[in-house]
Amino acid sequence: MELKGEYRIPAGREQVWAMLNDPAVLKACIPGCESLEGSPAEGFAARVTTKVGPVKATFNGQVTLSNVKPPESYTISGEGKGGVAGFAKGGADVHLAEDGSDTVLTYDVNAQVGGKLAQLGSRLIDSTAKKLADQFFSSFAEKAAAAAAPREGIVGEVEEIVHEVEEVAREAEEEVEAKAAAGFLGGPYGWGLLVILALLLIYVIAT
Repeated sequence: MELKGEYRIPAGREQVWAMLNDPAVLKACIPGCESLEGSPAEGFAARVTTKVGPVKATFNGQVTLSNVKPPESYTISGEGKGGVAGFAKGGADVHLAEDGSDTVLTYDVNAQVGGKLAQLGSRLIDSTAKKLADQFFSSFAEKAAAAAAPREGIVGEVEEIVHEVEEVAREAEEEVEAKAAAGFLGGPYGWGLLVILALLLIYVIAT
């Protein structure tokens, strides 16, 4: 079975990469996922219940990552066993590309199925796999967009505060220079230092 796809995710590549490596996010997005434990370094163990045509089964699987190139790409490999329903194993190459403020995710899957699953026919298996992939990435895109929105709001607020701080500092500097011939607090250099400290403080709070 071969399956390719491309999805546009409304979030930056660094954020998308972090979410793709977060077990809690993956568990919430994978249809029928009952448990997902592990880490990108050690691999993941998952338990998923799904239905392919008339066959419904619970699969226990192991997944490992290789060829990891943060935050651009990795290869995911694994195998899931569903008892008498059969098994599925294979791998997928995942790639993230920046496109403005969005991230374009592409994947290329090559997998094998056996047991009752193999008897259902490639057309049904392919359509089910595509449906599950669409459900996963639709949910993932929603979570990524929701996570990005507050951050964008914070950035906007920080930029506004920075502008206000710069304006206040400029006005104060002009007033001090006019009254004290640039002697109070070291004139422009003193106020410049205060502005820099204020901006650093705002940056630390925002991040």
